[in-house]
Amino acid sequence: MRVLVVEDDEEMAQTVAVGLRRAQMAVDVTFDGPGGLERALQSDYDVIVLDRDLPGMHGDEVCAELIVAGCRSRVLMLTAASTTEDLVDGLSLGADDYLPKPFDFPVLMARIGALARRAHPAVPPVLRHGDLEVDTARRKARRGDRALELAPKEFGVLELLLASKGRAVSAEELLERVWDEAADPFTSAVKITISRLRAKLGNPAVIETVAKRGYRI
Repeated sequence: MRVLVVEDDEEMAQTVAVGLRRAQMAVDVTFDGPGGLERALQSDYDVIVLDRDLPGMHGDEVCAELIVAGCRSRVLMLTAASTTEDLVDGLSLGADDYLPKPFDFPVLMARIGALARRAHPAVPPVLRHGDLEVDTARRKARRGDRALELAPKEFGVLELLLASKGRAVSAEELLERVWDEAADPFTSAVKITISRLRAKLGNPAVIETVAKRGYRI
């Protein structure tokens, strides 16, 4: 899952980002309206966490511009105001959900997860292929009777490959969906992660390299 956090309170933005990354999400952060709009239109985010009161460009305007541009990301709007009028205004602009500040982090996590499920075709909570099983809710993986100890990026790659149901997934798509903006597109991060994942999965091999197309299960 890839998330963009647009929040001018840098301490809050970084705190939210750290929490989401610990939940194995790829998170980008920006601190003003123009920067948020630019990032949102450059990358395919599952969810955009958008503060309403932003410098440079109000969150309402950012949300409206995203709708005009045909952005497919789900928008969760944050605001210090919590009146019914604010809720109606935010949703009428095209936001998919609305969360007043202060908020409990587990609630934010649950809202983001719900929006992400709406952003893409539903993925079963447990993905299976032969004796390989991935529990996407509990973030656990098994092969046969053996629990797999996977790093966050390894889990993310495996989850995406399984959810693709045999479709070849390019290295570029894996980088876009599993890593965040800090990833260097010219590195061998995907290749190294695939290699480590194959070693942990063991034999018989389940990840196939498809020439000029990427990887598939």
